[in-house]
Amino acid sequence: MKQILLSLLIIPQVFIASGSRSGDIPAPSAFSMHAVPPVVRINQVGYLPGGVKVAVWGGPAGMTVDAFRLIDSSSGKAVFTATAGKAFGAYGPFGQSYRLNFSAFRTPGTYYIETPSARSPNFRIGPDVYKGAADFCLRYLRQQRCGFNPFLKDSCHTEDGYTLYGPMPDSTRINAIGGWHDASDYLQYSTTSANTVYHLLAAWRDFPRVFGDDHAATGLPGANGAPDVLDEARWGLDWLLKMHPQRDWLFNQIADDRDHRGMRLPKLDSFYGRGFERPVYFCSGEPQVQGVKYKKMNHSTGVASTAGKFASAFALGHSLLQRKDAAYAERLLERAHSAYKLGLEKPGVQQTASVMSPYIYAEDNWTDDMELAAAELYGVTRDAKYFREGRAYAAQEPVTPWLGKDTASHYQWYPFINPGHYELAKRSSGAARRELTGYYADGIEKVWAKAKDNAFYRGVPFIWCSNNLTAAFAIQCYWYGNLTADKRFAELAQANVDWLLGCNPWGTSMVYGLPAHGDTPVDPHSAFTHIGNYPIDGGLVDGPVYGSIYGSLIGIRLAEADEYAAFQSPLVVYHDDYGDYSTNEPTMDGTAVLIYLLALKENEGLTTEKATPRPAK
Repeated sequence: MKQILLSLLIIPQVFIASGSRSGDIPAPSAFSMHAVPPVVRINQVGYLPGGVKVAVWGGPAGMTVDAFRLIDSSSGKAVFTATAGKAFGAYGPFGQSYRLNFSAFRTPGTYYIETPSARSPNFRIGPDVYKGAADFCLRYLRQQRCGFNPFLKDSCHTEDGYTLYGPMPDSTRINAIGGWHDASDYLQYSTTSANTVYHLLAAWRDFPRVFGDDHAATGLPGANGAPDVLDEARWGLDWLLKMHPQRDWLFNQIADDRDHRGMRLPKLDSFYGRGFERPVYFCSGEPQVQGVKYKKMNHSTGVASTAGKFASAFALGHSLLQRKDAAYAERLLERAHSAYKLGLEKPGVQQTASVMSPYIYAEDNWTDDMELAAAELYGVTRDAKYFREGRAYAAQEPVTPWLGKDTASHYQWYPFINPGHYELAKRSSGAARRELTGYYADGIEKVWAKAKDNAFYRGVPFIWCSNNLTAAFAIQCYWYGNLTADKRFAELAQANVDWLLGCNPWGTSMVYGLPAHGDTPVDPHSAFTHIGNYPIDGGLVDGPVYGSIYGSLIGIRLAEADEYAAFQSPLVVYHDDYGDYSTNEPTMDGTAVLIYLLALKENEGLTTEKATPRPAK
């Protein structure tokens, strides 16, 4: 459903949002300012004993907070008291706001924060507060599997697919079964899938202690001697190999925006006029259809944006799997080289295609993808040419372009983080390392310049999929700190984690079912929940959008009264409502990036657990 927003913004007659229903509550044309109550927002998952610990107080203009207390929930006694500090002023629905910092308190336990005007929900401090969180989010990816779906215990899209734009005759049949559905729609993109595979593999490489083995390779319950995160990554790798079946063939997507004509469970997908077959679009490196009615073509200029993502996923897969499955790993390495070669031969971007709408995933950058591919090939081969090429690509885009900006087109700068800088920097020293880490610092500073003056430390733009950007940016902050031992962005990084898990104006986690006891999405824009009443455990929803974007949408109808009405504002809105496809739809690639971030946080707790003081008896 991610493409539907852009079409509805400008061309409402193209289609109606599949979530809209006659008689539902219409989206407001303007924002009425409700009387906002004073509240204390927290990270509902909890806080690590040795980490940054901040809550945010927000309330009406004219109300102030001088001090706050941390209360032991079992005894009701205050265990920590501090001044509220700087008043940050108005933000979103709040006329006044404060950051309540209790980082100095390290004793594990269950607590709440109290001010004269508001009290937070209970929360935990402990080294294990993130335990199992990354594995929990893998549930969503298993549910998104295409081909055999272990959640439904049924198969779908088993006739994918027929080719378009390739060197072979159009409608040539190939086997492209597998992979993951992109979001609540059933499109499949090579770019988002390769990025998902990469983050899953990197999470297992960097934090192997946090992942369990409770499922087989099929996704069904039952241990198989491999961590579940690796099983999921291999599911994605298998599909990517089908999308790059020979050295000179590379495919970019399965299906198109005809998908958006209605909600249904995946095995009932027959929107393409050929039974259950779906189109498979070739990476031609040339413009492809972008809305037949509008006589537009996309602005594809090459294949490197897709080829680079394939090459990095394959190369990392090779390095991690060569001891477990040598033959498979060699096949991955062969395809890593061939994909990289295609990127060298056809530099530029391969944008996605659409049929009904003139709007697409309009990716505009590609050197970051080739940089990461070169970095991973250097890691495998130790051939210095790859390091030189990677560093040259890095210099062409030192800062991911959305960082510090107020807006961007949909998926214009993708992925939302550049792992290539990290992979090259950790394999270098001296001037090269300083240069690469300096690129990260420059990007973080651009965001910090926007974040430092509001209580939530928000510097991420509220464009569609703002939660994906938030998770990616937090990882960039952590990578920079890991490379340099510079901790000046630690509080900014944690603020972005906290935002995703409840420390935001609405006081809700943005992850379905995480934490189990918390306020989390329950009515996402998803056929699984809306039609099948199935939970989508672990799915990261798109997240808040600017009020100006939401106010211009056609086709949104809220199914229920807005429980967060008092906390909506002209700046930014979020609805836990099936009808709001702009803020409450889960995505596969955003969830994968979150899995890496949650694994990082769980590992941080494991690393510091022995040094944590135990509570007094």
